[in-house]
Amino acid sequence: MSVDARVPAVSTTLSPPPPTRRPPAMSSRTVVALAPVLLTVALGLWGIRRENTLWGDEAVTQDVAHRDLAQIWQTAQHVDLVHAVYYTLMHGLYGLFGGGLLTLRLPSVLAMAGAASAVALLAFRLAGPRAGLLAGLVFPVLPQVQKYAQEGRSYALVCALVAWATCALVAAVPRRDRRRWIVYGSTMLLACLLHEFAVLALVAHGVTLVVSRVPRPVLRAWGAVAAGVVAGLLPLAVLSAGQSEQVSWIDGPVRPEYFLVVAVVGVALAQAPLGARGPVRLTALAVPLLVLPGLVLLAASLVRPLFVDRYVLYGNIGFALLLGAWMDHARRVWWPARYAWVAVAAAAVALIPSSLALRTPESRSNDVTAIGAAVREAGRPGDGLLHLTGQHRVLTSADPEDTRLLTDLALARDPVASDTLAGVELPAREIAARMLEFDRIVVVRGRGRHPLDDPREAAKTSTLRWHFRAHRTTQVNGARVTVYVRNRDASGKDRTVP
Repeated sequence: MSVDARVPAVSTTLSPPPPTRRPPAMSSRTVVALAPVLLTVALGLWGIRRENTLWGDEAVTQDVAHRDLAQIWQTAQHVDLVHAVYYTLMHGLYGLFGGGLLTLRLPSVLAMAGAASAVALLAFRLAGPRAGLLAGLVFPVLPQVQKYAQEGRSYALVCALVAWATCALVAAVPRRDRRRWIVYGSTMLLACLLHEFAVLALVAHGVTLVVSRVPRPVLRAWGAVAAGVVAGLLPLAVLSAGQSEQVSWIDGPVRPEYFLVVAVVGVALAQAPLGARGPVRLTALAVPLLVLPGLVLLAASLVRPLFVDRYVLYGNIGFALLLGAWMDHARRVWWPARYAWVAVAAAAVALIPSSLALRTPESRSNDVTAIGAAVREAGRPGDGLLHLTGQHRVLTSADPEDTRLLTDLALARDPVASDTLAGVELPAREIAARMLEFDRIVVVRGRGRHPLDDPREAAKTSTLRWHFRAHRTTQVNGARVTVYVRNRDASGKDRTVP
């Protein structure tokens, strides 16, 4: 027998290599959640410095948040208690990252990005992936969202917390999971502690559940959580009621036009069949959140003015849900896909002028940077400085160098020493006496109401009228800066004006 016969033949056929494992494709949910975040951050960083300017409320944030924690909470006993939690948060961020406009405004950008992601996920759950993507992309381009995404105030954070609390609510309804109810309640409580009027979103959620006819156990669970949120908010509400003069500047609804327009448009969009059937319908969630908080504040304004557009900023969540779902519905029913995206692009282009305007100093009700610069330019070393009213002292607080060479004639104790926002002023008689010691006074008259029954303000205006004359006036955004000089006769003696 040959050797070849005894050795088995070896096959020369090679086995195919094992298939390479491809990385899993990004899920549609991830895309829907991430794309709005990227767009919001891009829009938020665009022009975030606003030509290196501040407006009055941001100057207050910068001032109070730079005080130490004991001073922040001591100040909150006198004024702005409703913002004490926000000032504490900003104090920590300033400690970590230093002062400056980016530290002031970047938290709002990131918060609004989180809100956009939550809006997208809500619409994804209630109306499908395309509606989720559209709603998430619509939200950050809304003019009001763009505006407050670049503000160093608490409103973007409140909006984000309300958005994520709404996500937790929608997730909790079908599963009846206690943990989700705890997340919902704690998130809503934090939103309310940042701004009390967030409690109106809690009411809107209750209306949603009633309209959706959810089972009684769900209503009971929501009722228990809502009671806990209200109980947690109650001490802040009671204490801040004693600081009601903080909203005395509101003499009528402030910028209600935007709310009224989007409310009407949103209700009209809700007439279409939007979203899938489920325990909570998209329209049943979005319409109360969009309409109810603003209507409550407008109704309350018939007795006492309380409506300010930023107080119900989170209503844009409802509008974005409705608009995104309606665009998806219109695409399926009426438009070919290519025309739908053309319409979206056209709408985005139409918003460019307002987007550009929002990134200018003139887009805010005042510009404390320009006011301070006007004071510095108008004043001479040793001139007097006077604020009409004293509460408008914050308008010159952005840069201490603007007023360092001037003497504040009415100030008895500065804001930090007095644990206030604008300081404590001298009695009326002493203010008038100090004014008469100066030949030149730089007067800052802020925009808004000037109380006629305040003796200090009366002393300022009457002394100016009788003993001084206006020499030069500069108009700036939010204020008028006027140099007053003493009335003198030919011999140099003081001359009063009858």
